[in-house]
Amino acid sequence: MADELELLRSANPVPPDGPHFGDGPLDHDAERWLERLLRERPPGRPARRTPPVPGRPRLAWGLVATAVVAALALTLVLSGPDTTPAVAAPRPLVVQTGTAPVPLDRLAERAAQAAADGSPRLRKGTHVRSWSMGMSEDEPPVTVPEERIVRWRADGSHTELVVATDPEHPGRPVLSDEGGEPRLVDDGHVISDHTYPPSWSDAPPQSPPPNDPTRLRAYLTEAQYTDIPLTTPQLLDAVRELLDHWTLGARESATLARLLAGTEGLRPVGRVTDRLGRHGQAYVCDGPGARRMLIMDPVTGAVLGLETTFTTAEPEYGVKQGDVMSYSAWLR
Repeated sequence: MADELELLRSANPVPPDGPHFGDGPLDHDAERWLERLLRERPPGRPARRTPPVPGRPRLAWGLVATAVVAALALTLVLSGPDTTPAVAAPRPLVVQTGTAPVPLDRLAERAAQAAADGSPRLRKGTHVRSWSMGMSEDEPPVTVPEERIVRWRADGSHTELVVATDPEHPGRPVLSDEGGEPRLVDDGHVISDHTYPPSWSDAPPQSPPPNDPTRLRAYLTEAQYTDIPLTTPQLLDAVRELLDHWTLGARESATLARLLAGTEGLRPVGRVTDRLGRHGQAYVCDGPGARRMLIMDPVTGAVLGLETTFTTAEPEYGVKQGDVMSYSAWLR
């Protein structure tokens, strides 16, 4: 028995005499593991930050989706056959015909000029509107629209407010997955409103992004918990993670534009209007089973949005080619 107890003591990740025990701050490794745990999708909820791996759709919700179908049917009966359903199911963004694509290197030059005075400045926290698809083997896929605002305080604590809302259909009921069960709620329904204690991690993506393209690529790679060079689709997913933690300033946006300009497989396709009515330049990357479209401000080079769509159908989940897997639109 003594040997077994000794083995257990040596395996304890938080020994009683450790420097980060109890209410003390987490060390760097613990911060990274906590961040990784927080990024994992709780059972029954669709992921807002990380889209599913194409070709291996996630199973979400299961039988509880039956309640949503019933609610939608009731909505259609009460509102009439000509009324658009009150569930966000955004169509893919369409590039405007006749518009000339702006190469990324030229956009990077514009971003550098816009950043000459150093404003606006980098700010920790984010304001993002997102649409994310949840799928089940038993019911058609449904899309959850949310708005999330994260603000950090001087003492290292931060607040996070998440509401159910769809800017494409203001005032209409929308779908929420609060509590793991999808249901219709009023536009602006508060899903969560939390205040979190101070955190002083200096590991990406909690640490400020660097103002150098090479160092920024290493930063984004580390933020994905790997030391293997990221593919272009993975790099765009890492950009999404960055923008879900930071509101980039002019200089950081210019650095990101220079990094993207040196990335293979990201091609300009022309002008688009994003889901918040903003004009931007679109850059597309095709990956296994999915296409990612990055929308950037044509003057400042700031990232406005990122859309991921299926390039192959998944009939067993009711997913068609071209369906929107996820979309994020960032605001200042």
